[in-house]
Amino acid sequence: MYERYEGEEAAVQLDAFLPAYEEVYAEPPYSEGPSDVAQFIEHYQVHAQRPGMRLIIARDGEDVVGFTYGYFLPPGTGWWTNVDQDLADDFTCEDGRRTWVILELAVRKPWRRRGVAAALHAALLDGLPVQRVTLTLRPEPEAAPAQSAYKAWGYRAVGTSHPWEDAPYYTAMVLDLAGDRSATAPAS
Repeated sequence: MYERYEGEEAAVQLDAFLPAYEEVYAEPPYSEGPSDVAQFIEHYQVHAQRPGMRLIIARDGEDVVGFTYGYFLPPGTGWWTNVDQDLADDFTCEDGRRTWVILELAVRKPWRRRGVAAALHAALLDGLPVQRVTLTLRPEPEAAPAQSAYKAWGYRAVGTSHPWEDAPYYTAMVLDLAGDRSATAPAS
């Protein structure tokens, strides 16, 4: 079962999926501990206030088996300034409705390779009036299944993102939904 929450409804669902977050992100390459989880909680409270916030929770009976969420990139976002490629101005220009960002997509280990991630992804993007979707992804070998899934779903790498000084490096990816690739970034 897939549950969709938007706006304020999403903000109050943190306790429902936080145990799944803790379980998934304790694994390599993330290896998150209590301070990382506390930081995630703070970030989620901010993210939940963003325009277009949408959360999808996957359940198997009462068990939360996965979740994903995102929102519209706002005008003036710093999202693209963290990418190491020289991206064209028409690629990085955001109007608050052009690009959807996926912040998290996670599935607990016992439910992986059963189509849950693909269903979460589809439910998250269902009906979104955007031209494209972006996300960042860890490049380590432990993340190879996620890397393969995103490529299979049509995402392409546009560079390496380093969002803050102590952050790990991520692969920045884009999925074009509008079919117009005239304002695309260089492929890597």
